[in-house]
Amino acid sequence: MTMAEGEVGGLGDRIRALRMAKALSIRELAARAGVSTGLISQVERGLTDPSLQTARVLAKALETPLFDLFAEPEKAAVAVVRKDRRLKQQSPHGEISYERVSPGSGRLELLEGTLRPGGVSSGRSWTHPSEECVVVTRGVLVVEVDGAEHRLAEGDSCYFDSRLPHRYRNDGSGPATFLVAVTPPSY
Repeated sequence: MTMAEGEVGGLGDRIRALRMAKALSIRELAARAGVSTGLISQVERGLTDPSLQTARVLAKALETPLFDLFAEPEKAAVAVVRKDRRLKQQSPHGEISYERVSPGSGRLELLEGTLRPGGVSSGRSWTHPSEECVVVTRGVLVVEVDGAEHRLAEGDSCYFDSRLPHRYRNDGSGPATFLVAVTPPSY
């Protein structure tokens, strides 16, 4: 389900609950995230949905994994995630989309990403306190880590410390599809 398919209200409720649990005012959260108080107010009231970048900065400011903003964590020891029920997130310009393959309740997050030709996962490299392993399932993906470029073809993988500045880039002529495991889940 995407945010546009009815998750906006639930997202706003979770952001409000996390903000209040951390005893933050809207103004304090806005300052931490570098966004306006009006935007946070609109998101919390379900009047607008944030871009992928805004969701990332809110998750970081709230010290919670990005995809945890979009669903209640399951508490079951075994969880099945059906393909048609995956949580989805897309960048504002549609260059990259992610579907969460894992249920979101564990210490490991597994995402399936699709990156359009010429697209990047973020405008600039970023860091978060995790480890990542990415494996390309279709196309070609360039993994930029700490200024070095690693070109991956179908079946290739790359492991790195996410505290190093990183991002993904597609220099190919077709979409690149990949799986990325992140532990622990982060923003």
